[in-house]
Amino acid sequence: MKPAITSFFFWAKNSLKARLLVSALLMIIIILPIIGITLHNAFEKQIKNSVKNELSAYSYSILAVAEVEQQSLFMPEQLLDNQFNVSQTGLYAVITSPDGKDVLWQSRSLLGLTLPQHLPTPPLGKQIYNEIILDKRPHLIYSFGVSFTENEQAFPVTLHIIKDQTSLLAIIDEFKQQLWLWLLILMVLLIVLQAVWLMWTLKPLTKLQKELKAIDQGKATQLQHQYPQELTQVSKQVNTLLITEQNQRQRYRNALSDLAHSLKTPLAVIQSQQTLSNSAKEQLALINNIIEHQLKRAQSAGESAWHLGIKVTPVVKKLCNTLAKIYHDKQLKITQHIDNKSIFKGDEADLMEILGNLLDNACKAATQQIEISISIDKNTLTMKVADDGKGIATVQQKAILQRGTRSDTYQQGHGIGLAIVCDLVKSYQGTLTIESSPKLGGALFILQFPL
Repeated sequence: MKPAITSFFFWAKNSLKARLLVSALLMIIIILPIIGITLHNAFEKQIKNSVKNELSAYSYSILAVAEVEQQSLFMPEQLLDNQFNVSQTGLYAVITSPDGKDVLWQSRSLLGLTLPQHLPTPPLGKQIYNEIILDKRPHLIYSFGVSFTENEQAFPVTLHIIKDQTSLLAIIDEFKQQLWLWLLILMVLLIVLQAVWLMWTLKPLTKLQKELKAIDQGKATQLQHQYPQELTQVSKQVNTLLITEQNQRQRYRNALSDLAHSLKTPLAVIQSQQTLSNSAKEQLALINNIIEHQLKRAQSAGESAWHLGIKVTPVVKKLCNTLAKIYHDKQLKITQHIDNKSIFKGDEADLMEILGNLLDNACKAATQQIEISISIDKNTLTMKVADDGKGIATVQQKAILQRGTRSDTYQQGHGIGLAIVCDLVKSYQGTLTIESSPKLGGALFILQFPL
């Protein structure tokens, strides 16, 4: 239960849509019940006040027919309102002494019922409106303190009008049920309307999110849709940033390409001189390799290509087809295990350089088989290249990644290719490790890139 609650709060915290939806739900869930309770209390209070006014009117009608003679109370046999004359009608009248201990008179409607021992005792001229239990049922009682005068002598009494609450409570309960039913319907309706309203309001943000995802996966190069006024400037700035970054990287690479050609041509002329010693030729070759390495490293898009997303499958197939033609004499079997959803968050040229070097070295070292597997999970893109060659000794696995180092495993080439791979991988915050392939027996190169 706790992980579900934690994930819910994490979702609500990190999603603008979730925040708006939760806040709207909280307002509906909190405000509507408060409105319901307020309306119910107001209705109940209004009903009880109307009953109070009714009982007050009954009290005046009874006081109008009451008489006092010789300090004794006299009441007519029949009252005008017949409810007081019939037994247990739900409407009762009682006149007691001011302290409520002595019953001076009671209506016929009270026959068969027992009054509570303690009735309200309001001061003279005051009234009390309260609830009592009579015959195990709730009743409302209106008590009024009055005084009759005979020969300048006061005769104080307390008049009580009692009314059964059963029908009153039934009306209140019915109102309560109807109120909460309609409030529940209104709550559901408001939630649906809020959801539709939020979807419509946040539709531009959802569209923007999809377009950014398409750019991230390499399916698009710019934002294409028209956005509301508040997002127009943002979309324009993002497009400007994308175009500027792409143009700048292209100009940078063109300049580096021109530099490479301008450096390689003089070196080629110097290397063609017959009078050069072997040591001079070796140094010139080393200079040529260093220039190649540094240019490849400088050309890397690295993290500057944050917006690019390259599908790995087409690149791998293109490389495998090319290498199969180059090494057709060896008749190598290249097995591919690639997740079609694999995306390389970077530049296509860098991916070609990385996989091209690893697959080329594998083709040089392999006897018959090469295996490349690429998978992606939530946070990591993993690439593995294995061959069935002699493998690389443990002491050489670190040294072979250094610039200019060559392993005897490969009959051609030099270690600078792997050094370039290592630099490119580091520029993308990735890792490159060398192990022995448990399946093929040769070298196993493992690349991992965080997503």
